[in-house]
Amino acid sequence: MPAAPSDELSRLAALRARLTVPMPDDRPWGWLGPLLVTAFGAFLRFDRLRVPRALIFDETYYAKDAWSILNHGVELTLANNANSIIQAGHTNIFAPCNGTSACGEYVVQPEVGKLLIAVGEWLFGLNSFGWRFASAVFGSLAILLICRIARRMTRSTLLGCIAGLLMSLDGLEFVLSRSGILDIFLMFFVLAAFGCILIDRDAGRAQLADGVARRQGGQLGPRFGIRRWRVAAGICLGLAVATKWNAAWYIVGFAALITAWDIGARRAAGLTSFVRGGLREARWLPVTFIAIPLGVYIASWSGWFATSTGYDRDYAQAHGAHTPVISALYSLFEYHREAIGFGLGLSLPHPYQSQPWDWLLVTRPVAFYAQCYTGPATYQACPKGQVAWEQEVLALGTPAIWWGSMLALLFCLGWWLLHRDWRAGAVLLGVLAGWGPWFPLVTRTKFYYYALEFEPFLILSIVLCLGLILGPATASALRRATGALIVGAYVLCVLLMFWYFYSVLAGKVIPYQDWLQHMWYRIGRGWI
Repeated sequence: MPAAPSDELSRLAALRARLTVPMPDDRPWGWLGPLLVTAFGAFLRFDRLRVPRALIFDETYYAKDAWSILNHGVELTLANNANSIIQAGHTNIFAPCNGTSACGEYVVQPEVGKLLIAVGEWLFGLNSFGWRFASAVFGSLAILLICRIARRMTRSTLLGCIAGLLMSLDGLEFVLSRSGILDIFLMFFVLAAFGCILIDRDAGRAQLADGVARRQGGQLGPRFGIRRWRVAAGICLGLAVATKWNAAWYIVGFAALITAWDIGARRAAGLTSFVRGGLREARWLPVTFIAIPLGVYIASWSGWFATSTGYDRDYAQAHGAHTPVISALYSLFEYHREAIGFGLGLSLPHPYQSQPWDWLLVTRPVAFYAQCYTGPATYQACPKGQVAWEQEVLALGTPAIWWGSMLALLFCLGWWLLHRDWRAGAVLLGVLAGWGPWFPLVTRTKFYYYALEFEPFLILSIVLCLGLILGPATASALRRATGALIVGAYVLCVLLMFWYFYSVLAGKVIPYQDWLQHMWYRIGRGWI
């Protein structure tokens, strides 16, 4: 005998209460608060974006590659004096190949980040504002993303805004939002993919409650098929891998996370075959997390496919393969085999290299730009050893965030082991997927700013801890006031540290002694 409508409704209400937690009902602040925080972060990133008016650190590769893609579809060989040509205001930076046209340049990073940099150069020209514009846009949008993600994870608009404020005030994210290199795009797309699977988790659990209330699928639970937010996550992950290849670890990590969430949801719904039901939903992951990212990735090489001058473009034909599509894919495969081998084997010593176990300690940040002057207004280089004025862009994370994240991660690990809190587990996995793969590559040349890809998860771990300190909305007024005081003191500490280090993050010209006082860590090479 079918259940009465009232029984089904009560069953649905009970399942929804067990599986889902309502989002905060605080419109319009749910959007207005994050947008205000984002506007603050965007102002910091766009203010003086042209400074320094020079190519800094790896901009010497990506700004030129982007300009080449914009004008020729692929990266071409550059003139030996390309830097001087750009500084002089000229834009013809390509070297002739065989006396006539330019040859394809051998590059070892995918295309999406350079395509985005090229958009800024198309809008504003080959200058420091042009090649940094896209970074500033995506660095600012990442603040909005983390606000909304933290709000969804904690069901608190206040904590969401705190997460965005911490990202706004982190020195590493700030510097990379003002530099024409790839890592800010990598971080953005990874964070966007995480946001998509979070929305899918909430939507899927609500849908599961509805299906179980109607007894769909028996003890396995209902079938969902391909879900739109997982498709969106797959697209974002494809864009992330098409920015830097190490994002591929997030495909593995997020697929495992989704599967664990599916199994956990069915268990919470009271289904006895929750493991089989959850694994049944995983059968669509090869589509959403392999086929879709791969399709996005291959599409990002459209410029290389469309031209005949890209590096290794004619490799297959030179080796006897002449079928158009097959030979093009074979040539791209060979290009990747060579480039990935180069990336894994890169072991040239660099004065700013560091190991992954140094990154949370921030023992060796990277100087993106440094120049000393005889005076603040003369802008004339000073003789070696002369105490003068200093201008630097130091990729240095705000210590209160990075050092604090070590305690937050340890707490999240303990909290997850004791309470199996899915939020702590998700944050830990996000850090592990970005940080862990670097540990086995001991001899590979690595830099601290590689940590940016998992920096949002460090911030989320801190926010989860701040939420526990703040206490639930039902706590006593004294408990909430004490928690608010501690949380406010921490955020104020982050703000003051960012303000203190701003001059060496944003390339301001300051007295040498003032600059030296900002170099807190001087053991060995340290921060200098």
